[in-house]
Amino acid sequence: EAALKATLETHLEKRDGRTPSNLADSIRYSLLAPGKRIRPRLTLACAEMVDLPLEAALPAALSIEMIHCFTLIHDDLPCMDNDDMRRGRPSNHKVFGEATALLAGDALMTIALETLLDSAPHVPPEHFQRALRRFAWATGPRGVMGGQAAESLLSRNSTLPELRLMHAMKTGALFSAALLLSKDLAGILD
Repeated sequence: EAALKATLETHLEKRDGRTPSNLADSIRYSLLAPGKRIRPRLTLACAEMVDLPLEAALPAALSIEMIHCFTLIHDDLPCMDNDDMRRGRPSNHKVFGEATALLAGDALMTIALETLLDSAPHVPPEHFQRALRRFAWATGPRGVMGGQAAESLLSRNSTLPELRLMHAMKTGALFSAALLLSKDLAGILD
């Protein structure tokens, strides 16, 4: 966990320079918060299993963690779950305000994509394209964003299949990507 956190911090520092300090602080507050970093660990473990070089795997792992962090920031916002605490600390919007928290989550989406692009020079273009497609699917309306929207439709009358679909999208899609991005980057077909 400490190594992943240090790598995330280094990655943020090399990209910075023009980010307003309130936004940079908000991003760092959530992205570098204590946590298990399960998703990037899964990506790196799978990379090891398929002999994917660390230079290709590490950006993918970091990008998955950034997306997970973006979902947590947005999930805590008053317009979503309105949670005041996250991992034993005040939620991002409680520390930095709703507008900055929203922008931090949005920024993490684009930083994640920029980070994933760092894998491209280390794999053939068609392998990277498959990984990029999976990443877009997992993070978009058929993945975590769609899962958040599906959650807002749930009620006391929701069915078990509706609940399962929401979990498959909101949580499952990002875990699937964490497990399968290394396979895509390594060129292993389904």
